[in-house]
Amino acid sequence: MKILQTKNLVKKFGNKIAVDNISLTIDQGEMIALLGPNGAGKSTTINMLIGMIQPTSGQIIFGEETTDIRAYRSKIGVVFQSSVLDSNLTVADNIMLRVKMYFKHINVQSLINKFELSSIWKQKYGSLSGGQKRRVDIARALISDPKLLFLDEPSTGLDIQTRTKIWEILDGLRKETGLTIIFTTHYLEESQNADFIYIIDQGKLIADDTVLELQKKYTKNILKVVYKTGKTQKMELDNKNEAIQILTDKKSAISDFEYRPGTMDDVFMNLTGRKIR
Repeated sequence: MKILQTKNLVKKFGNKIAVDNISLTIDQGEMIALLGPNGAGKSTTINMLIGMIQPTSGQIIFGEETTDIRAYRSKIGVVFQSSVLDSNLTVADNIMLRVKMYFKHINVQSLINKFELSSIWKQKYGSLSGGQKRRVDIARALISDPKLLFLDEPSTGLDIQTRTKIWEILDGLRKETGLTIIFTTHYLEESQNADFIYIIDQGKLIADDTVLELQKKYTKNILKVVYKTGKTQKMELDNKNEAIQILTDKKSAISDFEYRPGTMDDVFMNLTGRKIR
């Protein structure tokens, strides 16, 4: 079931077009990655979807109805690149102040347990590490029991252990509750678990598909062979069966090899180029 759509979304800042005619379709329960280089229009798109800024033109549709974006803010949770929490308040105060904004019953203890907040519950938010802050940020965004969770580069600067833990929790919540997640990231390996990916560059949507289909369309698999003579050969192949055949045919002459399937890094570089933005 469709939970969110945009139709021909455009955002202009003066004469500059930041988002140029972008149409998205997002189904309930999906994890969606919105990727692009710096300045591509990702954050502007997110800011329109959460009601921070209004589109210049185009439609945002929640469910089956064209929606005034302000009307559905209670149905979304947002984690910004920079935290909006009060550094001088404790974790408990930051969380419970948010709880008081909602009349429905909220299982705060469940969030405390999932995000392992008990040990830092009485600490001031400003004294926490980056990973601890991010766990609190996400837990707070889930207080309203949202149908949609927006994450704008949620794992930037975090160590691999914290990043892995956060994505494990979010994936579990998605499976338990049907939560829909839309996220941006520069750690492209994080997009491997997305159900669908949209890639934006210079404000335009340049590719959209599943991870597997994007890899089929825009990457090659790499086979590097080291021969007993010392010669090294690097080959681009369409699939692993080709690699198996080559290795079988030349096994007597090969001393070592390395096989690497195409990755989302390859997809991204092939679509957006190698120039630094």
